[in-house]
Amino acid sequence: MRAVSDRYVQSILDLPRPTKRALAVLVDSCLCILTIWLAFCFRLNDWVTLSGMQLVTIPVSLVIALPIFITMGLYRAIFRFLGWSAFITVIKAITIYGLAFMAVFTAISFPGIPRTIGIMQPLLLLLAIGLNRFMARYFLSEAYKRILRQNTQTNMLIYGAGSGGRQVAGALSGSADFKVVGYLDDDKSLHGSLIGGVAVYDPEKIVELSTRLNVRTILLALPKIDRLRRNEILEQLRGARVAVRTVPDLNALAGGQAEFTDLQELDIEDLLGRTPVQPDQALLERNIRGRVVLVTGAAGSIGSELCRGLARLKPAALLILDQNEYGLYALENELTGNNPDAGLQIVPLLANVCDELRIQKIMETWRPNTVYHAAAYKHVPLVEKNPVEGVKTNIFGTVAVARAAIDTGAERFILISTDKAVRPTNVMGATKRLAEMALQGLAAEGASTVLTMVRFGNVLGSSGSVVPLFRQQIRQGGPITLTHPEITRFFMTVPEATELVIQAGSMAKGGDVFVLDMGEPVKIIDLARRMVELSGLTIEDERNPSGDISIVTTGLRPGEKLYEELLIGDNPEPTEHPKIMRARERFIEWEILTPKLRQLSSAADEGDVEGLRRILSELVRDYRPFDGVVDLVSIRQGATQ
Repeated sequence: MRAVSDRYVQSILDLPRPTKRALAVLVDSCLCILTIWLAFCFRLNDWVTLSGMQLVTIPVSLVIALPIFITMGLYRAIFRFLGWSAFITVIKAITIYGLAFMAVFTAISFPGIPRTIGIMQPLLLLLAIGLNRFMARYFLSEAYKRILRQNTQTNMLIYGAGSGGRQVAGALSGSADFKVVGYLDDDKSLHGSLIGGVAVYDPEKIVELSTRLNVRTILLALPKIDRLRRNEILEQLRGARVAVRTVPDLNALAGGQAEFTDLQELDIEDLLGRTPVQPDQALLERNIRGRVVLVTGAAGSIGSELCRGLARLKPAALLILDQNEYGLYALENELTGNNPDAGLQIVPLLANVCDELRIQKIMETWRPNTVYHAAAYKHVPLVEKNPVEGVKTNIFGTVAVARAAIDTGAERFILISTDKAVRPTNVMGATKRLAEMALQGLAAEGASTVLTMVRFGNVLGSSGSVVPLFRQQIRQGGPITLTHPEITRFFMTVPEATELVIQAGSMAKGGDVFVLDMGEPVKIIDLARRMVELSGLTIEDERNPSGDISIVTTGLRPGEKLYEELLIGDNPEPTEHPKIMRARERFIEWEILTPKLRQLSSAADEGDVEGLRRILSELVRDYRPFDGVVDLVSIRQGATQ
């Protein structure tokens, strides 16, 4: 019934302005006639039919009332927005009308028309028009709000008709943004049934449903399904042109940090489209629980996530070191707030890893058992333009922290490395590879500290990751920018990367290079398409020129590869963890490397960029600085000659 009335109101609101004014004049004319009849009925105490001289009151009333009402602006106001000033105007207009009407039928009088008609009818007209304006304002404004809300609400389907889905539907029932028009569920016995008046549909008909029901958003309310099934569902939804959202994590809901109505974008794992590597809890805790742990570069995306994971493993103390003051402050507050009753000692340390005296003093004071070295400059184009700082931080900062760890008897030192260290084509990759080689050389010297490194691919969600960039570009309507349509990368999530670092460090024997079996590499353009499609949009290309988001290629940046690798050699060894491999790769003995590092340090101090590149090329044999597309085959052939 309400839907019918809303359609009727919408039809009135859609009328041209002159037509609405004419309609208002017609209604007021009818009210004049009605109140004249009622005045005679009340005066004569009977339901009478007007006749003879009594009919004269009708044209006189209309001739007096309508010009006054029109002149005083009663038909210029928009009824649904009427305020007290408009009602005051109505009172004034009817007062003027009443005086004129009384002058005719009360003061002058006509045979057969009681004098009291001239008094009663204006009072009844004031009441009738006042009620008419009030009711029009109330019902039109309420109907308009409902219509506006319906027009601005996004039709939504909830995937999952279980208790979680029903709770979400109940929470969204009063939402001004979303309207639940149905459920999707894999249980065929529910198809066609109603839950709380909302129909349950077959997910296989999603394309048809999204068009028929004008669905713009699908909410995943399936907290207990495994990652494989979740990925299958997302693939099924990609062609439906709907934005896919999720409800908050169950732990966040249970802890009160989120509500069912806090809809979220898809997780990084959903965008990656593969099952994350599961951690081994024993390996995670082996060198952490009850130990003093130091993390350098703690305020960065990898370092901060590493600290979060370490804090959950209950170390005796967690030393967080960074030169970013605000980042360190924010991380300390977060870790302290998330672990108020754990008895965990969080120690923030402001320092630059290149400051050898400061690092040595910190190590001597706190004597950490395990050191995770995440401090580095990792942004390829920036380091390419600032090679001196890249060399100082990535190489000599690593050596400074490692030597301090050895001098103070740390049990383990783990360097967080990158796949860009494999056959590098840029300064960042070359500096990270040389940092690896320095650790391998120190380990071969028989250092008491176990020195190791963990190498992995691109981290989705980290600073500089393509995911936040693509999300921002999609929100802005595009275009999405790619450096090359064929560019391919290994990907992992931030939690995966940090868990790998912790577990690999537990298995280290000294001089090891650990890499993750990350499965097949991902083309960046495929990731971009997946993000666009799961946002309910389409790609604009030759096949679909009317698409929503275009993809633009800007050309490879200096030192950027089309493809990345994780291994230099071809014979990785298995480890205790099925997804972690150990590589033993060529390095330079510490005695030979030391004088070369002194030359590199001198070149860095003098700002000699050409000298830096030359020495890097001598030490990292596979380093081939390229601008443009990199031919991996020729690089491998050059490395073997």
